[in-house]
Amino acid sequence: MSSALTDLFPLPIVQAPMAGGVSVPQLAAAVAEAGGLGFLAAGYKTADGMYQEIKQLRSLTSRPFGVNLFMPQPEHPGAGAASTGAAGTAPANSAAVDVYAHQLAGEAAWYEVELGDPDSGRDDGYEAKLAVLLDNPVPVVSFHFGCPSREVLDSLRRAGTLTLATATTPDEARAVERAGADVVIVQGVEAGGHQGTHRDIPENDGSAIGLLSLIAQVREAVGLPLVAAGGIMRGSQIAAALAAGASAAQLGTAFLVTPESGAPAVHKEALTNPLFVRTGLTRAFTGRPARGLVNRFMREHGPYAPAAYPEINHLTSPLRKAAAKAGDAQGMALWAGQGHRMARELPAGQLVELLAAELGAAGTALSGGGAG
Repeated sequence: MSSALTDLFPLPIVQAPMAGGVSVPQLAAAVAEAGGLGFLAAGYKTADGMYQEIKQLRSLTSRPFGVNLFMPQPEHPGAGAASTGAAGTAPANSAAVDVYAHQLAGEAAWYEVELGDPDSGRDDGYEAKLAVLLDNPVPVVSFHFGCPSREVLDSLRRAGTLTLATATTPDEARAVERAGADVVIVQGVEAGGHQGTHRDIPENDGSAIGLLSLIAQVREAVGLPLVAAGGIMRGSQIAAALAAGASAAQLGTAFLVTPESGAPAVHKEALTNPLFVRTGLTRAFTGRPARGLVNRFMREHGPYAPAAYPEINHLTSPLRKAAAKAGDAQGMALWAGQGHRMARELPAGQLVELLAAELGAAGTALSGGGAG
């Protein structure tokens, strides 16, 4: 099964799907043309918006690519007092969402926008997107925030699609294997953006696992091939992930600064700006733990944000858009992995080539080929 994945692209380099307009067709095509696996992010898009991007990507490359979907929230309350209710219903902590909205009133006044409606939908158009992907199959589909049913995975397999699902613990990896997915994306706590946990848990409870340790644990827990994700910025790190047992490495932040990336210029510049010295996990922007550069918004609102995704995401969306339009990095969700200061402003294709060269050099060193 590992060969079923790696036969699709010559280099063990996967461009992470980054929702919110970053993983555009131009980026995915450039990575694919250079020998990696490019990805589109369907999160926060309509089913038709996803389909239009797939068509655009197919016009740019004939190489295999992937599409990532966000799973709907569980139909049962999550852990903790700030859990949400069943999918399609009002969250159990609607009062906490209201309190947070009141706290954000000053932000709305500052940016001269209205806060978003927290009840704008909870499934991200999942069923409609699945229908498009079954009618118009793509080579690879991955899932974040959980794993689909065996029925869904089997239907995609019959359509000729390879399926991947994110896991952040060995138990989640076992769930992915039981459901029948082809590959596990092993996401360490170093990763930028949302943690792909199958259920929402307090982000500071000490249970999060670093990538190399997680690869080793998951490799012993399941028999599926692994794609390693989390803080990877150099070819030597890819080599380490492969040596630990992964079949490929998935990089997000490394590709965020490329000219093909759809990230706002202020986000790209912030990754290497000395003003932003560290990253942190926060619920401030979306209600779910996600890693980004620590800025004013995160510091001021993170401690008070309830565990309510996607309600908080809807609520803060106008604020984030207004901050981006104003070029105000202190009010944006500056998603970034822990290796963000190592970002290199290269065209995506050149970055893939450089990573491959670094990987080759690291592999030679590991094998002792550099010894005299």
